[in-house]
Amino acid sequence: MKHGAGIYKVAKKLGCKSSEIIDFSSNVNSYYINNEITLTKELLVNYSDSSYSALKRIIANKLKIKKKQIALYNGATSAIFELIKSLQSKEIYLYAPLYGEYENAAKLSDKNIHKINRFKELYKKPKRNATVVFVNPSTPDGKYYDVKRLFNLWEKQNCTIILDESFLEFENLKSLRNQINNYKKLYIIQSFTKFYACAGVRIGAIFSHKRNIKALQTPLWNLSSFDVEYLSKKLQKKKFSRESNKHHKKMKKELLKLLKKSELFSKIYKSDANFILIKSKYAKKIFRHLYKNKILVRKCGSFDFLDNSYLRFAVKDTNSHKTLTKVLNELT
Repeated sequence: MKHGAGIYKVAKKLGCKSSEIIDFSSNVNSYYINNEITLTKELLVNYSDSSYSALKRIIANKLKIKKKQIALYNGATSAIFELIKSLQSKEIYLYAPLYGEYENAAKLSDKNIHKINRFKELYKKPKRNATVVFVNPSTPDGKYYDVKRLFNLWEKQNCTIILDESFLEFENLKSLRNQINNYKKLYIIQSFTKFYACAGVRIGAIFSHKRNIKALQTPLWNLSSFDVEYLSKKLQKKKFSRESNKHHKKMKKELLKLLKKSELFSKIYKSDANFILIKSKYAKKIFRHLYKNKILVRKCGSFDFLDNSYLRFAVKDTNSHKTLTKVLNELT
């Protein structure tokens, strides 16, 4: 499995409905509140504002940046591909393990790919004028890095910096958005899918200096009116972030406790995101047993520097955690 959330294929193989699968492979926020949208004629028939000015204004106000520092795309993956394609440097350094689409985008754009094992050689110096890609908090281990020393290293090497902060909001961690004017070769990727629990709504963003944003090639009407309306309303729900953070903290503590109690894992990684990485010599057996019981987790063998002895569990709700506990107990 090279990506989480493959519930439809799993359901087909198991001969069940997709709604019967408990998907611990998908790291989308388990906190959800209704977001009612009226499908008016104006929303469905009329062309939308192709500049998405209203949504940008909402994002700018929430994140304390300027509208001119925002480019919007049909999901973070589209943003990644478009950004990497636009950069002139042929050398790209990927701090791995990380989201696999960065490597796919670099290959498609014919870049010379260098991988840095951030577990063992975090401060290895990249070539001058190269592009560096760093996900913070990281995936699949969820570690949040204080990147000050790294940032100084990259700046001295005159690197173009791509920081992916898609999991930052779960624990209200510090962003480097405030540096996009100070260092004009900094780009920040943001997925709105994860924290705002809307995987079916495809909106991702690039934040950077206004000069860089102006230079990006953004497809005309690359967001649907429905997506824009949905996210606009979600971002303006004042209590959402606070309540979501509270829910996340409680559910993550619950998941961590059940994983420890099972005693099936030789290592449980400290996480600053909404998922937990574990290592076990029984990982293949655990995965198969959970799969058979309609529970899907993320195998991590497709990540650089990891293998299939690693599994990733996303934070879910109490009912899902209870089912997971019951099924894991069958193995002990």
